[in-house]
Amino acid sequence: MKTKFNWGTGLAIGMILFVSFILFLVTTMLTSAKYEHDLVTEDYYAAELHYQNDIDAEQNLQRLPSPAILEKKREGLKFHFPSGMDPEKIEGRISLYRPSNKQLDFNYQLRQPENAEIVIPAKLLQPGRWNLIVFWNYEGKEFLYKKELVY
Repeated sequence: MKTKFNWGTGLAIGMILFVSFILFLVTTMLTSAKYEHDLVTEDYYAAELHYQNDIDAEQNLQRLPSPAILEKKREGLKFHFPSGMDPEKIEGRISLYRPSNKQLDFNYQLRQPENAEIVIPAKLLQPGRWNLIVFWNYEGKEFLYKKELVY
């Protein structure tokens, strides 16, 4: 007995194969550690409450006569605070966030940086995308520098 393979049968088989492929992709993305993406911050509700403070701190930085400068060097990333700031009065933190792997995230506390600059060693920076956040307080005023970079 001969069976006929018509367009309806082909369409049904094509739809079954397509749905199977989509289910395979969804299952792979949800279960594979390779595709795991972490939240930017674990406590994002509290971070949202401080968002206006961050906007004000970024505007304070933009109002300065000289900019903050980030340089990519062989020894690592070099961050220069705006000229005219006394290094002894700078306090804050540098945070580096790796969107693809939260185990690579780290923070530096800033306490009186030498020559108004900070060097983040290259050995701590694996190649890839990073989010850099430098938050500091100078003479009672807060400043914020944000940059997305590929190292």
